[in-house]
Amino acid sequence: MAIEQVVDYIDENRERYVEELMDLLRIPSVSAVSEHKEDVLKAAEFVADHFRSMDFDTEIVPTTGHPVVYAEKIVDDGLPTMMVYGHYDVQPVDPIELWRNDPFEPTIEGPNVVARGATDDKGQMFTHIKAAEAFYRSEGRMPVNLKYIIEGEEEVGSVHLVEFLDAYEERLSADFAVISDTGQFAEGVPAITYGLKGLAYFQIDLKGSTQDLHSGSFGGTVANPANVLGQIIAKLRDETGRITIPGFYDDVLPLEDWERQEFAKLPFDEEGYRNYIGAPQLAGEQGYSTLERRWARPTLDVNGIWGGYAGEGSKTVLPAKAGAKISMRLVPRQEPAKIEELFTSYVREICPPTVELEIQVMAGAHASITPTDTKAMDAARIAIEKGFGKAPVMIREGGTIPVVADLKQKIDVDTILLGWGLPDDGTHSPNEKFNLGDYHRGILASAHLMNELRQSGLS
Repeated sequence: MAIEQVVDYIDENRERYVEELMDLLRIPSVSAVSEHKEDVLKAAEFVADHFRSMDFDTEIVPTTGHPVVYAEKIVDDGLPTMMVYGHYDVQPVDPIELWRNDPFEPTIEGPNVVARGATDDKGQMFTHIKAAEAFYRSEGRMPVNLKYIIEGEEEVGSVHLVEFLDAYEERLSADFAVISDTGQFAEGVPAITYGLKGLAYFQIDLKGSTQDLHSGSFGGTVANPANVLGQIIAKLRDETGRITIPGFYDDVLPLEDWERQEFAKLPFDEEGYRNYIGAPQLAGEQGYSTLERRWARPTLDVNGIWGGYAGEGSKTVLPAKAGAKISMRLVPRQEPAKIEELFTSYVREICPPTVELEIQVMAGAHASITPTDTKAMDAARIAIEKGFGKAPVMIREGGTIPVVADLKQKIDVDTILLGWGLPDDGTHSPNEKFNLGDYHRGILASAHLMNELRQSGLS
C-alpha cells in the first residue's frame, strides 16, 4: 500500500469531507432529551451507512437506551487490530439565545465550523471514519484490522455501554483503542493524552429540625444545619490544599520525574490561564505546579450548596435542612469504592449528633493511565507529526472518560487519546466550534496511524 495515494485522496476530497461532516452535524442527536429519540437513531443510521459503504460488518446494536453502532473489518489475523471509540450523541443546546445561529445548521465562521457536536464528538470521531474510507477508496482494502464502537449515550453517562461491552466481549479483542474526544494542548501544539482522572461524587444532606425556626426564639438552642455543613466542609481540606480524609492518599500514583520535567517544558502561560478563568489568583495543593494539580493530583470540591433563605432582603431563620454536592477527582490507583468508604466514614465521624446526616453516592469512575513506551504509542507519535507537521506533546487531563477504564477492565485494552480539538472550542457551550484545518489534519493523522501500525510489527 502506498500512503501517498491515500494522502492524495484525502486532500482531493477535503471539501466533500467537510460537507459530509455538516450533514452529520445537522442531525439534532441530543441523547438527554426524549423528543430527540428519533434524531439519535437517525444519527446512528448515518454513521452505520458510512461503514456499510466500505463493506464493514456493521450492526446497530440496541440497548435499553440509545443504540451502539458496531462495525469491524478484519483483513488479516496477522495484522494489528485498532479499535476506535466515539459517540454520535450531543449535548443539549441551552441557552439557545446565546447561539449566533441555529446550533443544528452548521455555519462556517473563518477557519471553523460552528454547530453543536462540532468537536464533541462528531467532528473528531468522523476523522477516523474518513481515514478508513481513504484507504478503501484508494487502495481497496484496510491496512490493519479495524473495529469501531460509536455510541449514542456518552453525553448522558454511557449508562448502557457496559451492557454492550458484556454482550460483545468476545468480539472486541484489539491491540489498543483510540479515542478522539480530548484536545490539543494549545493551537499548533498537538498532544497525546495518556492519563485521565477518575471521579467520586456524593451528596450530603443534613437535617436539624422538622421546620425552619425563628433565629431569635430558637437560636442557641439547636444546631443550625447550615453552620454544621460549613464546619464539615472546612474539615475536608487543610490550609495547604491537602485533603484530610484519613487514607485518601494511600494509593495515589505519584508523578514520575520525567512527567514533571515534560509538564514544565510545555508552553503554559500561568498568568494568561488566570486571566482566562477570571480568578484573583490561582490556588491548590502546595508543592505542585498548576498543570500537575490539574492533571495528576487528586482534588476535592464543593459543586453545589444550599440551605436557608437566599432571596432578596433578610429573613432570620434557622434552616431545617442544608446540603452540598461534593466531588473528588481521582488519580490512577485510587479506587472509587475505597474512596466512597473513606469519605462516608470520615464525614460520619466529624458530623455532630445534633443533626441527622444522609450521604448519597451520586457517581464513580476509575482514573486511567496508558503506557507511553509501546509500539502503538510510538506509531501515534509518528502519525501526529506527519498529520500535523509537529511532534505531539505528552499530557494528562483532569477530566474523566469512563469508557477508557471500562475497556481496560472488560477487555484489557489500553486507550490512546488523540484529541484534535482546541481548548477554546466551547464543548458543551453555545457556539461550539471545530477548526476545519484540524479536522483535515486529524484525518491525515488517523490515516498515518493506520499505516504506521501496519509496519510496526505489532500483532
